[in-house]
Amino acid sequence: MLLRLSTEILIILIPILIFSLCFHEFAHGYIAYKLGDNTAERNGRLTLNPIYHLDPIGSIMILFVGFGWAKPVPVNPSNFKNPRNDMIKVAFAGPASNLILALIGGCFMRLNTIFSFNSNETILISLYFFIFINISLAIFNLIPIAPLDGSQIFGNYISKYNPDMAWKLQIYGPKILMLIIIIGIITPFSPIAFIIMPIIKIFMYLFSGINF
Repeated sequence: MLLRLSTEILIILIPILIFSLCFHEFAHGYIAYKLGDNTAERNGRLTLNPIYHLDPIGSIMILFVGFGWAKPVPVNPSNFKNPRNDMIKVAFAGPASNLILALIGGCFMRLNTIFSFNSNETILISLYFFIFINISLAIFNLIPIAPLDGSQIFGNYISKYNPDMAWKLQIYGPKILMLIIIIGIITPFSPIAFIIMPIIKIFMYLFSGINF
């Protein structure tokens, strides 16, 4: 729950979360546009303006439970030359964009460690959260459960070897995801953190040299 954090940390976290979520959705729309679908453009979603991306309920959820979402970018697969493969590319664009942002932030962190460009604590904390949040968004969205991006990216692969599981992940995915999130909220154990945190730690170290 972000509201439990200090005002100073919230002032740092909220703009980073907003930017990272908006960049994620913009990336979906931009790749769709490059692949021949202008649905996102026609709906005003090829922008980083938070007004066009933030979902009111998703934003409130971020503040109260530490988890939320932006409005999904509309995509029309019928405009693609190869709908199946192109949808995978569009889905992957979101997590990939967050990893790129995290990598850029990590490069600045490593350069600062080497050359000591800036010792301002606020800037270093902001940089740390920027890297961590973008890696977390990327890894979380790669979970192959609908409606996360991973369901589009890995759905065909799963259905090839286990069609029944792929079908269940699509149909029951949102309910499963919400149940997992609720468990993490009402109990000391977070299944999502248990799954993705080891991967996040690896990327944090690879990108920025931070080991925690």
